[in-house]
Amino acid sequence: MALTGKLETQIEIKTPAEKFYKTWKAQCHNLPNATPDNMHAVEVHHGDWESDGSIKIWNYSVGGRKETYKEIIETNDETRSVALVGLEGDVFKHYKSWKPIVTATPKADGSGSVLTLTLEYEKLKEDVPVPHEYLDFMVRVNKDLDEHLVSN
Repeated sequence: MALTGKLETQIEIKTPAEKFYKTWKAQCHNLPNATPDNMHAVEVHHGDWESDGSIKIWNYSVGGRKETYKEIIETNDETRSVALVGLEGDVFKHYKSWKPIVTATPKADGSGSVLTLTLEYEKLKEDVPVPHEYLDFMVRVNKDLDEHLVSN
């Protein structure tokens, strides 16, 4: 059984791709307002809110558990993708590496975007479950963020 894996899904949103990307890249401090049931706080640990290499600490709930996650951000303006490369946190009790990625692509008809949500990971041992609940969490967070951006 492989220890490394990748989960991926796509969802359609109403927000333009560039706006959604810029929110993840430089305004993620707004996520607790957009999805308070999932995200409780995010703070800059090193750097700032928008520069590659900045480090942030997230407090969130997934699967009925409160967890923390420390990450370093990697962005790609060309593909409008943001990766939150894991450094420390609760997921590392079961996973050696952790990298959620959000990519926003404009829809061909100009009415919103398609988000590709990717979760790259490596398990510490074979019997660790595939992290489907975390991909579901990513879907919920991004749908809530879309609704928040559309309504504001």
